[in-house]
Amino acid sequence: MGFNRPSKIQETALPLMLAHPPQNLIAQSQSGTGKTAAFVLAILSRVDPLKKFPQCICLSPTFELALQTGQVIEQMGKFCDGIEVVYAIRGNRPSKGCRIEAQIIVGTPGTVMDWCFKLKLVNAENICVFVLDEADVMIGVQGHSDHSMRVKRAMTPKCQMLLFSATFEDTVWCFAERIVPDPNIIKLRKEEMTLDNILQFYDACEDRDQKFSALCNIYSTFTIAQAIIFCQTRKTAKWLSHEMLKDGHMVELLSGELTVIERAHIIQRFREGKEKVLITTNVCARGIDVEQVSVVVNFDLPLNFNGYIDYETYLHRIGRTGRFGKKGIAITLVEKCCLYMLLDIEQHFGTKIKRINTGNVDELGKALPLGNL
Repeated sequence: MGFNRPSKIQETALPLMLAHPPQNLIAQSQSGTGKTAAFVLAILSRVDPLKKFPQCICLSPTFELALQTGQVIEQMGKFCDGIEVVYAIRGNRPSKGCRIEAQIIVGTPGTVMDWCFKLKLVNAENICVFVLDEADVMIGVQGHSDHSMRVKRAMTPKCQMLLFSATFEDTVWCFAERIVPDPNIIKLRKEEMTLDNILQFYDACEDRDQKFSALCNIYSTFTIAQAIIFCQTRKTAKWLSHEMLKDGHMVELLSGELTVIERAHIIQRFREGKEKVLITTNVCARGIDVEQVSVVVNFDLPLNFNGYIDYETYLHRIGRTGRFGKKGIAITLVEKCCLYMLLDIEQHFGTKIKRINTGNVDELGKALPLGNL
């Protein structure tokens, strides 16, 4: 898979996850540091290929992330004879009473709960490893938390629990430590959190139309790179996609309004490099790993329900580039009345976001060192 040496999270977490007897783990590590490969190795080491029933459940907050994690399991486990993966995701509904022989279930919380309790396809007492990926969302969002905890309560006390995320708020940490018995904890200290491998830029715009013009100029620099453009709402993403296509730019739209099949098809085409620019909402902010992504554009700043900067979503968004220590570029287009929010981001992360003139294409091309990424 191209790994020459373990990342810090891998060399720290793997001995704990592979220990006997099994130990529980709560781990925080930045985006792009190899968390998925770490817990996938743990999963593959625990399941027994001779036992033809589910032994591991891995929960993800979105369909896209579940699909990606399952593909990593399939890739890393291709030489593990007899080990199979099944996807508990919307649109994949086995008939009630059928027998699932796959040892590993990867899915989203609501569907996995249905498989366990409504369809009775899974005996939770047989589960020996329970993984929560993007754990802060899984236990911090009401719906996901309710479903995840109901599945967890049906398992035996011997089941190994592994919680992974790039970000944890203090309240989520406290909750995680309450629900995971005697956990080992790997926590990223604030001084260890660095965005040094991601060059961050911004440009101040008057309104949405000026941001659109700036984006069209930025688009001209994407000739050798793939990019993700984040919008705050589905409505904005749909409008932007329509305007970009009308202006002759090749882009693809991915939002929660699409069917599961359509979303899977778009992600796969983007992963294969057949689509160069993806316009999306926060549905792709977490975990989606496309190595070729060199540029992330925040068409809108990520805001929480109270209208304040959502620092965690900002971190996850720009973390779609600069994967596994590579260089990446993040550009934020911000209305002039909201410039103070950029200062909040700089202070929160201890980073510097440089001004870039998107109105000058020549200057833009020189400022964005895409050829060196």
